[in-house]
Amino acid sequence: MLNPFTPFLDARGVVIIDGALATELERRGADLRDALWSARLLIDAPELIRTVHLDYLRAGADVLVTASYQASSEGFRRRGLNEAQVASLFRLSVQLAADAIAEYLAGFPARRKPLRPLIAASIGPYGAYLANGAEYRGDYGLSVEELMAWHRPRMAALAQTEADLFACETIPCLAEAEALVRLLAEFPYMPAWLAFSCRDGATLSSGEAFADAVRLAVRSEQIAAVGVNCTPPRFIEPLLTIARGVTTRPLLCYPNSGEAWDAAARCWVEGAGVTDFAELAQRWCAAGAELIGGCCRTTPADIVAIAQALHTL
Repeated sequence: MLNPFTPFLDARGVVIIDGALATELERRGADLRDALWSARLLIDAPELIRTVHLDYLRAGADVLVTASYQASSEGFRRRGLNEAQVASLFRLSVQLAADAIAEYLAGFPARRKPLRPLIAASIGPYGAYLANGAEYRGDYGLSVEELMAWHRPRMAALAQTEADLFACETIPCLAEAEALVRLLAEFPYMPAWLAFSCRDGATLSSGEAFADAVRLAVRSEQIAAVGVNCTPPRFIEPLLTIARGVTTRPLLCYPNSGEAWDAAARCWVEGAGVTDFAELAQRWCAAGAELIGGCCRTTPADIVAIAQALHTL
């Protein structure tokens, strides 16, 4: 299977992932105090999602991650939506990214168009559906087979869209990683990345070894990149060092701003977040990362800093 990142890596040696979606939507006034989180706006304000996607492209992103992180068949059905409506919302999450890409590329002369940015269909963890912070613990109490059954409908729906790959992200435990790796075989034409949430520089949020997670991920030839996301920036370099010792696959990192999420209060704890990603991005690149972006509480301005820093290396 052709790695979808190869043209970007051949051209520039690095792929820029976009930044936060949900927290950026909140920063622009969206009320996401809801179990569906950013997926709520697929129903209420899809144009705002498209606008944020476009702003990330203009900031330098090569990859857009869709607004399907917290979208799930069960979550939508709880809102009284039928199967056809659920499928339509999954398609819409990808279409909004595709529309943003079309508008972005239309701004370039025919002879100077950049590589077409990629659409990564977000496959968030089961814990996101629970909306209780479980994606930062991984204590689901479900078997691999049960997790496969839960993830399958969303993956099947998104596999039938224009998405270029799956973004399996914020995965906190080995059981869920195994479920996703096994499910990929049911969609053999879809590449994916697998990004884990980690609680320190060596272990997943569940407490299991990050090295074991990387080994599990690369069992699948469909995994085009593996790494870490929604993890404090201070842990990224040691995690990348571990991953590079396990695999030669492209590594990715898109950490959060370093602030903590209070699941009970459903808010971010203001504090010592990162304010300048430029130097950090260069360090992550030196540590082996080839795909770099941002997660919660990062903004288009942070992606501008990352892109400028890495494109001048």
